[in-house]
Amino acid sequence: MGRTIAVIPARYGSTRFPGKPLALIAGKPMVQWCYESTSKCKELDDVLVATDDQRIADAVAAFGGKAVMTSPNHATGTDRIAEAIQGDAADLILNVQGDEPLMSADVLSSLIRKMRESGAEMGTAAVPFKETGRDPMDPNAVKVVVDKQGFALYFSRSLIPYPRKGCTPVEPLLHWGLYAYRREFLNSFVTWERGTLEACESLEQLRALENGARICVIVTNERSVGVDVPEDIALVEKLIREKQ
Repeated sequence: MGRTIAVIPARYGSTRFPGKPLALIAGKPMVQWCYESTSKCKELDDVLVATDDQRIADAVAAFGGKAVMTSPNHATGTDRIAEAIQGDAADLILNVQGDEPLMSADVLSSLIRKMRESGAEMGTAAVPFKETGRDPMDPNAVKVVVDKQGFALYFSRSLIPYPRKGCTPVEPLLHWGLYAYRREFLNSFVTWERGTLEACESLEQLRALENGARICVIVTNERSVGVDVPEDIALVEKLIREKQ
């Protein structure tokens, strides 16, 4: 089995929440929570933080983590990851969002195993909406539909599939912004032009589907807790207290 690593893209600039990776959650910067929870996955050989800001790199070094400085000009976290892994021999790379402080090691392990078994170029995760409390009609909640083998058919901000009157009910799946890439695929992906579907929905993963790639999807009942705005920190701290 080849080398598997997780990379956490963390940039300082954010329209809604500047300096988000350094925001304190129960006394620790958010990037540290994400790094430590990701590091609990025993399937990983290494965890890196890819950043464009020395303040974040210094914070990572302070808690004993590994940070890689990358260009400030990357349009996406995927581009930042592709730069960060140059010189690393990993053949499977996970993209763990830097605003997911309570990332599940079990979900990461499941995704890695699925990638190894399926031969897919790319992988991700999804959660039934009934487990999340979120509204499937919310355009900020990205939906995914899968085929019988568990590969993604489409991602959308609209409700998919559309429940016509008299149809057989289908549980909509909330896409969880966690990705796995095979090394060769990631190197190709960042060179492709932005696709028309990607531009329409503003969803980067559609570029993969538009180019014929297979994306395997693991379905989990675990809750994803992302931090988009400062007010979300209180929810995360509440969940931490409950777990303790």
